[in-house]
Amino acid sequence: MQIALVQKSPAFLDRSLGIEITVQSIREAAHGGAGLVVFPETFIGGYPAWLWQLRPGPDSALAEALHVRLNAACVDLASDQLGPVREAARQHAVTVVLGLNEAPHEAPRGTFYNTVVIIDANGEVANRHRKIMPTNPERMAWGFGDASGMRVVPTAAGRVGSLICWENMHPLARASLYAQGVELYVAPTYDHGPRWLASMQHIAREGGCWVLSCSSAFQARDLLQAAPELAAVYPDPDAWVNPGDSCLVTPGGRIVGAPLHEAHGIVRGQVDLARIAAAKRTFDCAGHYARPDLFHLAVDRAPQQP
Repeated sequence: MQIALVQKSPAFLDRSLGIEITVQSIREAAHGGAGLVVFPETFIGGYPAWLWQLRPGPDSALAEALHVRLNAACVDLASDQLGPVREAARQHAVTVVLGLNEAPHEAPRGTFYNTVVIIDANGEVANRHRKIMPTNPERMAWGFGDASGMRVVPTAAGRVGSLICWENMHPLARASLYAQGVELYVAPTYDHGPRWLASMQHIAREGGCWVLSCSSAFQARDLLQAAPELAAVYPDPDAWVNPGDSCLVTPGGRIVGAPLHEAHGIVRGQVDLARIAAAKRTFDCAGHYARPDLFHLAVDRAPQQP
């Protein structure tokens, strides 16, 4: 089966354009033969990179204005704003894993979330997972998610599970996916570089699963088109704010091809689920290596209120 990792710049602060780019990318990936299409962390609405740059005091007015605009660019899943994306998945018979900013219908203009959804080949939302712990300054944007969506779901592509960015460095969160028999471990992220890639290789070996890491790639000019008021923060429009580094990793921990670096495009690769059994022959952390007589993992999947 072919997979496609969409490494493109998000349409910052613009939900409608973001959905349009997503649909176009699904079409492009499917025409190339992909059965699973993956997008980066918060691709709809965009990742608020400015959180890592703005100062809490002097820049608070700018941070507040951008927060309001990001809130307005969020997706309300209950009102089916993802309808065009779901239809594209159904029309092209592909499974889609999509990161987005989510504002719940029950609490408009309030707390919103860093969310990843899995859309099956029938166009149905098979799972929604909200990032359980926003990292460092990210807490100024997103609320804390819960474990209700920390699930592995069967799809036409295989058993798919997803954790967002640094959730993947949380050992017990990973263990919850391993215990559910994840085959295609999807990591939408903002992280990149050698240390991140090493983590992806470790997870593939630890879990005996395919790992799909997908990150946004954008230059300062991409961000400034939506928020020119950030020009003082990003003075060089050609500078890469995020170089991408999306990649596919085999169950043995080998990166298939070089990560896509400082470029926009679609990373394609072939996935053979049969290789998982070979990888787990000597080490199956949720199977013969688990020692359930010594260790026990409990996950509270009760949904919390928005």
